[in-house]
Amino acid sequence: MLPDLPLEPVLELVGVFVGALSGGLAAVRKQFDIFGILVLAWAAGLGGGLMRDVLIGDVPPVGISHWELIVTACLAGVLMSFLHLRIDRARRVIVVLDAGALALFSVVGTLKGLELGAGATASVCVGVITGVGGGVLRDLLTGEVPVVLHHRQLYAIPAVLGASLTAVLWLTSNLTVVTSLLAVALVFALRVGSLRFHLQAPGPWHGPRDASGRMRE
Repeated sequence: MLPDLPLEPVLELVGVFVGALSGGLAAVRKQFDIFGILVLAWAAGLGGGLMRDVLIGDVPPVGISHWELIVTACLAGVLMSFLHLRIDRARRVIVVLDAGALALFSVVGTLKGLELGAGATASVCVGVITGVGGGVLRDLLTGEVPVVLHHRQLYAIPAVLGASLTAVLWLTSNLTVVTSLLAVALVFALRVGSLRFHLQAPGPWHGPRDASGRMRE
């Protein structure tokens, strides 16, 4: 029997709120009006879940059908429109909030795929998409290159590891509230730790180089 996780709706609600905060703050930095702030909060908080639900056939997706999640995203946007004046180093705050949303959504997205019988591989894929989707939409709407695609940052890799761990715990009947929170903590720690210690994903291979750093013929 598949394990029952009553914490899953709570994790999703918290993930939407945290993701929407990052979207709202990004909109404020771009000088968007209140409507733009709400749109970006909705996109960052619910964009990944919307992609996930479309892919696994759970329609209508949560981004347009669950009023409590929509209200949560909008409240986060309104809250950020008032609190942004007290936040220093907004870019750093966005990164931390985004790491929290990435961690929560990677686990929640994987769980939903497993619950609907999508299989382990597909569930890991939709978990990663859920994790990175909101951030991708936020960056595209603000005219930024999505963080998952540039600077070789460890962004998708922590999501893959967290989603994979969640699937393994599920398949071995070891998924509990505690282990699911540990999976969330793992993704968050990897993402924030990679930024703190400047860890990067491997880039393209440029061939052998000499002592001066130039490519050998």
